[in-house]
Amino acid sequence: MTALPAFSLKQIAFPAFAPSVLYGVAEGAVMPVIVFSARDLGASPALAGFIVTLVGIGSLLNNLPAAALTTRFGERRAMIAAALVAVLGYAGCMLAGNVWLLGLAVLIQGMAGAVFILARQTWLIAAVPFSMRARALSTLAGSMRIGLFAGPFLGALLVHVLGLSGAYTAAILAMIALIAIVWKLPELPGTTGRRGHGTATTGTPSSAGFMALLRTHARVLMTLGTGIMLITAIRASRPVAIPLWGDALGIAPAATSVVYGLGALVDMAVFYPSGKVMDRHGRKAVAVPCALIMALALILTPWTTGYAGFLAVTLLLGFGNGIGSGIVMTLGADASPTADRTRFLGIWRTIADLGVTGGPLLLSAVTAALSLAAGITTIGGLGLVAALIFWSRLPSKTVDPENSGTSNPPSPP
Repeated sequence: MTALPAFSLKQIAFPAFAPSVLYGVAEGAVMPVIVFSARDLGASPALAGFIVTLVGIGSLLNNLPAAALTTRFGERRAMIAAALVAVLGYAGCMLAGNVWLLGLAVLIQGMAGAVFILARQTWLIAAVPFSMRARALSTLAGSMRIGLFAGPFLGALLVHVLGLSGAYTAAILAMIALIAIVWKLPELPGTTGRRGHGTATTGTPSSAGFMALLRTHARVLMTLGTGIMLITAIRASRPVAIPLWGDALGIAPAATSVVYGLGALVDMAVFYPSGKVMDRHGRKAVAVPCALIMALALILTPWTTGYAGFLAVTLLLGFGNGIGSGIVMTLGADASPTADRTRFLGIWRTIADLGVTGGPLLLSAVTAALSLAAGITTIGGLGLVAALIFWSRLPSKTVDPENSGTSNPPSPP
């Protein structure tokens, strides 16, 4: 992609990032109450927990179909369709008469999320010059986190007024606003004529099937893809490990929630600077520290004995996660072939979602077999392996694949 000197993220900020904030608001509003909806329908605690995991399972199952749909119909239509399907899922949660219908509605939400996130990513890659790719994708990830942080508060407000249905109502309202924005999505400055970058807006069928992509890109998927899977495993384990260790230390649930919230604030505070570092100094400059810091924080967690130490490792974990904001999408975009980007990213997201599903399962298995301290330490060890992969496989300088003679071209501040 040729760098455009006059380009600024401010030019596309609202249409590019507002939909992600709204999608995060919707998800953040409903996630805390799904378990209560399940319990109200008679689910056991174990079944209620499984119902919540169906969001991730739905995303995992639908990543490849999402890529095919986005390739066929284009990013804008895919995002609108995903939002409409998500509305059906939220409405289904409100109206479900038994736990199995509730589970189906939650699964639908996860499947819709896979389509939205993939379409949003491919659209933004086409809209932004390579010299600002990491900043754009870090901001995209950060905007989703802002929504996830704000969503529970909006949901809680409407739950206070309407009961549990208030959370789903908040999510539906967010989706309606999202559709209104995406419906009027403009043709972005500098994107005309660049739709060959793996996006589907031309309507041209993809040049390679999934199996051909797997064969062609097997090496990068098995190396960098493994590193990404380990990073997502750590991220998915964080919401489980931190509350469990707080409980093991005898810290009150409310105090643990405050600590976790402070970690989330640190996480959100550093997403843009990390993207700027990646654009100017290469992906390795962020990927390796991200993995090492999260590994260190988790390995130190079992050694904490009080509130101060618990707070310190949680903040460190939030910082490590925050500087890696957008790393999954950025490395996927860099590795993707320009001729069939959307399908490749569907495979990439499937690998990442395997980590999302497998991380908490590994934590639970080691905890059951040994101890919670051993489980948390094991998850921290995944970060050391990821750091080694990134150190050995990522170049010191990131080269624009379409302008290989230029490494990290200067970009506007």
